[in-house]
Amino acid sequence: MSEIFQQAVDAIMEQDEAKAMDVVKRHLDAGGDPMLLMNQGFIKGITQVGDLFGSGKLFLPELMMSADVMLAASQAINEAMPEGQSSTFANVHITAATVKGDIHDIGKGIGIALFRANGFTVHDLGRDVDNDVIVDSAVKNNAAIIATSALLTTTLPEQKKLEEMLKKSGLKGKIKTMVAGAPVTPRWASRIGADIYAEDAHAGVRGVIEAVS
Repeated sequence: MSEIFQQAVDAIMEQDEAKAMDVVKRHLDAGGDPMLLMNQGFIKGITQVGDLFGSGKLFLPELMMSADVMLAASQAINEAMPEGQSSTFANVHITAATVKGDIHDIGKGIGIALFRANGFTVHDLGRDVDNDVIVDSAVKNNAAIIATSALLTTTLPEQKKLEEMLKKSGLKGKIKTMVAGAPVTPRWASRIGADIYAEDAHAGVRGVIEAVS
């Protein structure tokens, strides 16, 4: 069993979508738990990629390709989740985006994979997204949560602007917000009025579950 998990890690590290899909198929055909493959394989792989990128040992094009493979794997696994398990939070919609001016996507990708593995419906708007696009999407999809990631100190103010936009439009409180990213701190989250601070992807999932339960 540990071998298939390592192969999932390798598929992410090697930016090999075909290999990732093969791993998913073989694991599921053998009756394996899809969430276990996600947590013990693909999540570990994308976390390693993020660490390498953060230390300068991996470059942006490779990072983006790994993130694409992670997205494909998470979609395949989410589709394979048992009906009762995958639908637990299926009616809870999350709008996720990396804020305007920021092209970093790896942390958000990990978070989205975990949310989908836990059954949430996630609308991923990508990176470098305007706040008005984020709010419009959240309203359109009846999102319970808006989750934003900022990896640069220069883009942090976009999270504050989003909170102000929600207040002005009367949506604050109706749609809860989660903030994440390397420069984001609990103090920053409290200062701007965000509902949830996510230190990492796992903390983000826990925070959202508490917020919607």
